[in-house]
Amino acid sequence: MAGQEGDGERVIARLRRHGRALVWPTVALAAIAFVLAYFGGRLPEEWQNVALLIAAAVLAIALFVIPLLRWLSLSYTITTRRLILRRGLLVRVRQELLHSRGYDLTVRKSALQSMFGSGDLLINTGLEHPVVLEDVPKADLVQDALHDLMESNMNPVAFRRQQSSAAGETVRFETDELP
Repeated sequence: MAGQEGDGERVIARLRRHGRALVWPTVALAAIAFVLAYFGGRLPEEWQNVALLIAAAVLAIALFVIPLLRWLSLSYTITTRRLILRRGLLVRVRQELLHSRGYDLTVRKSALQSMFGSGDLLINTGLEHPVVLEDVPKADLVQDALHDLMESNMNPVAFRRQQSSAAGETVRFETDELP
């Protein structure tokens, strides 16, 4: 069934970096196409026309195709149970963060990101370095959705632990006493 990842798990959102990352590569591709259209076939020697075509192809690959592939190689999937990060084209890396484990979320925005409503979402899982979702569109909405998903997936023990730590109490678990 479309939209299902596992037992009762639904896909909430599939995200990539903001499309703004492809503006300059697209401008570069348009400039390369303009130069090739204007000068192509007009140079006095045939080898110069071939060299122009090869240079345009190399520049198009370096300035458009590689940034496009880098943009396509990174994706984030938010499901009802977890956050899945996928990176890479040839070597794929998949990282999963369960909402039930809980994590701290921070949104960091530059001035340009604020203008477009995007931002970097820093997820502190207790490891050395936080996991960063780079330049996520509507970062505040994504943060709110992840907070809601963490609350709905929190297991009872983690919920009691969080409540007691907020109140400054020590956590005590009831056990069956043996006679």
